[in-house]
Amino acid sequence: MTTALPERDGPEAVVTLDRREGPYGEVVLRQRGGHFEIIANGCFLMDTADGRSERLLIQAALDELDRTGSRPGSRTERPTVLIGGLGVGFSLAYAAAEPRWGRIAIVERETAIIDWHRNGPLGAFSDGALEDERVTVLHTDLLEYLAAADGERYDALCLDIDNGPDWTVTDSNNGLYGADGLAVLWHRLRPGGVLAVWSAQPSTAFEEALRAAGFADVVTHEIPVSRGVPDVVHLARRAG
Repeated sequence: MTTALPERDGPEAVVTLDRREGPYGEVVLRQRGGHFEIIANGCFLMDTADGRSERLLIQAALDELDRTGSRPGSRTERPTVLIGGLGVGFSLAYAAAEPRWGRIAIVERETAIIDWHRNGPLGAFSDGALEDERVTVLHTDLLEYLAAADGERYDALCLDIDNGPDWTVTDSNNGLYGADGLAVLWHRLRPGGVLAVWSAQPSTAFEEALRAAGFADVVTHEIPVSRGVPDVVHLARRAG
C-alpha cells in the first residue's frame, strides 16, 4: 500500500490510501471521513456508506429461487451463486452469512481490490467471507469467465461490476448488457435460475432487453438513496 496522501482538509477530508495501474486502467482506494470508496479510471464505483442495495442483490435472487421452488437436482442441494464484482464486499459478506447458499463464486479482475480485502481496510466489510469454505475467488475478468465454452452453470448470477447497464466502467463491459451478452448469461444459468443486476439507476431499456433475450419474471427493485434517483436491482429468471 502507498503512503496516504491527503487531498483536502475539513470534516470530509479525502485521503488516497492506494493507487494502482493495472491492465484495465487505474484503480484507487480512498477514505472519506469514516467511509472507504473505490474509484476506477476516475469514475466513482462504490463506497462503504450504505450497502442496502448490494445486499438486496443477493437476497432478491435467493427469494426468487425460493418463490419458484427452483433447485438444482435434489431439492436438498443448496443453490449455487456467482457474484460478479467483489467491490467493497457487502454482497459477498451477505451471501456468506446465509447458510442456504452452497457454492459461492466471486469474480474480481482487479488484483488491488482483492488485496484490499485480504490485507487492507476492506476486509472489515467482507467480514471474513474470503475464508468461508464455500467461497471461491476467481481472479479473472467476468466477461472472459462467462464466455468459456465449458463454463459452470449456476442457480443465481448476481452482477455488480458497473454503475449499471447504461453506465459501464470500461467500454468492453457494454457487450454484457446487449443481446449477445444476455444470451451468455442465460446459458450460464441452470433452468429456473435467477439473474440479478445492480444499477445506480433504473433502466427500462435493459428490462426490455431482458425480455427480448427470453428471460421471464422481469422486475426492478428500488432502494431510495439520500440524493438522486434510487439504486435498483434488476431481476429476471431463466424459465424452463
